[in-house]
Amino acid sequence: MRIATVAGPGVPPLAAVQDERVLPMDWPGAPVSVRELASGGPEALDAVEAWTVSRPVEAWLPVESVRLGPAVPDPGAIYTIGLNYRDADDPVDADRPDRPLVYGKATSAVAGHGETLVWDRSLTDAVDPEVELGIVIGTEAWQVSRDEALHHVFGWTIINDVSSRDPWLDGDQWLLGKSMPGFAPVGPWIVTRDALDPGDLAVRCELNGEALQDGRTSQMRFGVGEIVSYLSRHARLRPGDLVAAGTPSRLATPPGPDRHLAPGDTVTVRIEGIGALTTHIA
Repeated sequence: MRIATVAGPGVPPLAAVQDERVLPMDWPGAPVSVRELASGGPEALDAVEAWTVSRPVEAWLPVESVRLGPAVPDPGAIYTIGLNYRDADDPVDADRPDRPLVYGKATSAVAGHGETLVWDRSLTDAVDPEVELGIVIGTEAWQVSRDEALHHVFGWTIINDVSSRDPWLDGDQWLLGKSMPGFAPVGPWIVTRDALDPGDLAVRCELNGEALQDGRTSQMRFGVGEIVSYLSRHARLRPGDLVAAGTPSRLATPPGPDRHLAPGDTVTVRIEGIGALTTHIA
């Protein structure tokens, strides 16, 4: 199942997505946010699925007729995992660290599919996109084991971890360099946990149609279970929290690792089985 957040007046904020159609969740007592739905566990998803089956075909809307908001517009926290992809030609990964590198992004940075990103270029003019598998937390996780961790995942989405590369930010102010408004596009929707195996998915970032990154989630040094378990040993993970699971290295081929975002660019980040998330740069 796919779950989207719909933006705009007069439309319920949550919708089920199927093929190229959306079905706004408009029954009495329907969940009004991803955080509410995620906290309800499997029973809440079962109720959504039963309701979608009961609705007539004409109740569904073309996906292009609605504006999609951030897949999770109000996460309680955004955790990001650094240096989590080994090189594709390094199956041994002798440099794997002992534990994940964890930092964060401000929740006010979230943005939706198709939005235009504008920032103060007097603060930073060296800004890059990064494609990352987004883990959406379901029921609360606190000190859970690796084997238990997946039971606390609601689903999967795409996060574009937009980041400044200016030395005064990227050097020692990662949180600030990753948290400007719009620096966390999330979407276009959530694929629920049981509908997709995240173990070996193609991940790709394109700038104006040319590849900047091209990898697979099987290159991750720490898998989803390890990441969620490790985080839960230090922080109480709550429904709707987001985890960006790391990003592959930039490609050496044009446009190359030194090409930063410029006005007029279009960035599309893709993950197999989830979809594509687009951001326009002004």
